[in-house]
Amino acid sequence: MATTRSVESVTFATARAALDGAARAAEELGIAVCISVADASGNQVAFGRMDGAPLLSAGIATNKAYTVSAFNGLATHEFFGLIENEPALLHGIVHTDRLVVFAGGVPIRVEGRFVGAVGCSGGSADQDRAVAEAGAAAAASA
Repeated sequence: MATTRSVESVTFATARAALDGAARAAEELGIAVCISVADASGNQVAFGRMDGAPLLSAGIATNKAYTVSAFNGLATHEFFGLIENEPALLHGIVHTDRLVVFAGGVPIRVEGRFVGAVGCSGGSADQDRAVAEAGAAAAASA
């Protein structure tokens, strides 16, 4: 029986690639956002707040990346569908610190393995998701 396990995770260079890829996508959309990149354990590795991005979005972006990591790579836009028909869970879990159940947090996968997460906040839910996905794609190809 194994008594330890290894966790693959993003490097700082990979996190920077995610940050840069997400920022480029936000610029193309004409929005200013906050972007957080977390490792597979939910620890923030890189963060950026674009000029003009809402200050409150900093914490939201960080929590989106954390949520993805805390649930082993489940994107935040997938979360609500899992709980919407379970009233007790729906009304209880949303009071959990740092949990985000709306779009903008996505996993970073390298060769199919979950290695980190990108969280984005500052645009609409669809924009945040698109920006985070661009960051994850940039990280995966770094």
